[in-house]
Amino acid sequence: MKNLLYVFTLLFIIIGCSTTSKTVPTTDNTKVSDTIRIANEELEYEVIIIDGGFTSWLNSVAKPRGYYTENYLESRNQIYVSEWNRRFLQPQQYDSRLYEMQINYDNNTKYGYEVNYLIYNYFIYFQITNKQQLAGFVPRP
Repeated sequence: MKNLLYVFTLLFIIIGCSTTSKTVPTTDNTKVSDTIRIANEELEYEVIIIDGGFTSWLNSVAKPRGYYTENYLESRNQIYVSEWNRRFLQPQQYDSRLYEMQINYDNNTKYGYEVNYLIYNYFIYFQITNKQQLAGFVPRP
């Protein structure tokens, strides 16, 4: 496997290009989680984002696909991943329930627009819903 990007957090699993979405109801019809899966068999990676509420946020609040350039998304994702990993490595300073596992995002791998778009928007969603700031600027949808 030449490029395997694997990260699992309670909220977020990265590992990347056909999208499916699924809501898993409990017996009382409350939503447990939304799951977005992006897979690219050719590049051998997959992104799975599991977070109850992310799909509806993505569809209602996030900027539409095509709003940002791929270069913009890649550069922001690099900043966010770097800060996420820094916080993961400092559980005594940052809530380890938020930063459960390290993200292995390879800056030299071309994941494509869809993967970068979803990862970027997840970082924005994560920051807003958890009142976190992963970079020197306030996250905006």
